Amino acid sequence: MKWLTRLLPRSAFSQTVVLIGSLLLINQLVSYLSVAAYFIQPTYQQINQLIARQVKLLFVDGVDVGREHLTMVDALNAKVPDDGMHIYNQKQAREAGIEQATYYALLSSQMSEHLGGKAEVRIAQGEFFEIWIRPPQAPSVWIKIPLTGFNDYDLSPLTLYLMVIGALSVAGGWWFARQQNRPLRRLQKAAISVSMGEYPQPLPLSGSTEIVEVTNAFNQMSHSMKQLEEDRALLMAGISHDLRTPLTRIRLASEMMVADDQYLKDGIVHDIEDMDAIISQFISYIRQDQESVREQEQINHLIQDIVQAESNRAGEIEVVLNECPEIPIQSIAIKRILSNLVENAFRYGNGWVRLSSHFDGRRVGFSVEDDGPGIPESEIPKLFQPFTQGDTARGSVGSGLGLAIIKRIVDRHQGEIVLTNRVVGGLHAQVWLPLE
Repeated sequence: MKWLTRLLPRSAFSQTVVLIGSLLLINQLVSYLSVAAYFIQPTYQQINQLIARQVKLLFVDGVDVGREHLTMVDALNAKVPDDGMHIYNQKQAREAGIEQATYYALLSSQMSEHLGGKAEVRIAQGEFFEIWIRPPQAPSVWIKIPLTGFNDYDLSPLTLYLMVIGALSVAGGWWFARQQNRPLRRLQKAAISVSMGEYPQPLPLSGSTEIVEVTNAFNQMSHSMKQLEEDRALLMAGISHDLRTPLTRIRLASEMMVADDQYLKDGIVHDIEDMDAIISQFISYIRQDQESVREQEQINHLIQDIVQAESNRAGEIEVVLNECPEIPIQSIAIKRILSNLVENAFRYGNGWVRLSSHFDGRRVGFSVEDDGPGIPESEIPKLFQPFTQGDTARGSVGSGLGLAIIKRIVDRHQGEIVLTNRVVGGLHAQVWLPLE
């Protein structure tokens, strides 16, 4: 039963096409049966009745078998009109092709009623129809009557009509389903764009009343979400700007402190730098890294750029690069991922970091490993949520937005990020990006 369910269409478009096609097929079948019952069958009955009258005329005055007519077949042939009718005995009928003719029970029953005894009717189809009749008046003979004006091609206009009407009906149903489905497909693409942080232009209101209402509601929702994002970005940008102004004044004031208060000055400067870094993370999170341009880039080049930028940091950076194809990415955003992961690795590790690149045939990936204490397995799923710091074993420093920002960038690239603990200790962060 499950395999049958899998074969059934699932999309609204295919279901509509199948439904319309089924209804049209039933309509064509009913039309064909109606034509057969009210047109073809009466026609055959009339032909059968006319042939029965013609056969009766052969036996109305009896059959004169004499010197001129040595056999009944010869006598009957002498009486037939010059219209192609011919009488055969059993042997002659077999030679003329009686065995290739098809027996028709309904016509035989009707002919038996017309001729007043058991008759047999067969029909052969060649260049034209040939009706074979074995009359009850002479069961040993076969009468062949050709219907030259009623051949296979007489039915072709009806058959062609049904075929054309059926094809046009199915084509019309397909076009109707396609027109009905087009606004839904457009709505689906727009919803995917909104889920990725992009807000398309309002969709045109077309289609059925229900689809127009849904599209209108979607346009309003998209506009509200876009306005909300813009207000939030403006609010956070304003807050960040207003916070940095007093921080700058505090830093300038600390520079004027006397040498005896150097320890206080160092503490103030360190706190200011931490607050500035937190503000930068807020701004990065609000921006959602919405750079629209994606270019073909080699992931190994980005890793090398990050390694060079981090070369002055105290500690060891190990690099393992494998051959990888170019992929369409936002270079600045991917560099931010690498930079954040390396920053976390140095912050929570013991000074050793490994950067690697990978290619599995379908995806290009990179990983960052450290030799720190790792993270409890139960805490890992929570780390991608904003303002979450589940890594108590590694210390709680920062705003808790670093991994949330990374997760957003990866999601926008339709990629995947996986955090696992290394067997020998430390954290392993693996990022996979699609080829297209």
